[in-house]
Amino acid sequence: MKKPSLPSPQHSAARPLLRPVLGAVAAGLVAALPWAGWAQQGAAAAAVARTNAFNDPFVQVTNALPACPVPEGPLYTASEVRELAHVRAQHGGSCYRVGRCRLPNSYLYDAEIIPRVQLYLREDGRFGDTSVWVLGERRLVTLMGCVQSPEQAEAMEKAVGLVDDVMGVVNLLQVGTAREGVRYRLAVP
Repeated sequence: MKKPSLPSPQHSAARPLLRPVLGAVAAGLVAALPWAGWAQQGAAAAAVARTNAFNDPFVQVTNALPACPVPEGPLYTASEVRELAHVRAQHGGSCYRVGRCRLPNSYLYDAEIIPRVQLYLREDGRFGDTSVWVLGERRLVTLMGCVQSPEQAEAMEKAVGLVDDVMGVVNLLQVGTAREGVRYRLAVP
């Protein structure tokens, strides 16, 4: 079966903007994230049932721009779950083994981090005119959705980085609500 060609760079979720502070380590982590390979999936894979088998927290934190393209979220086929299970166990446990985490697996933080991120962004007051979803995976928070300006996107990224236990922020936010230029996989209507 012939694989479809990769989307253009402005549509690729595999090329997130990372804070320079995260450097090469974060870039390597992002490349290992499951959505990095989504662009290469064939049409047949789209018909296969997909679920959030790993229970990665994914929530909408603001909703002022109804035309904002909705991200799909963390959905996996049974085959992808089998492929990712070992990698996720290895990545999750390494944080604890090297002394960077107090919990034995870095994925255990996500269920606590995302509600705190949600509360912080809602209470901050600067982001009420946005539509943003957040995904937590391995103490990395991915921001997806629409903001009013590049400055607002940067401010949100910095704000999320202040939340306790957040190791890094992947900023996939876009200015405006145009579907062109979206850097995350879109939900199927």
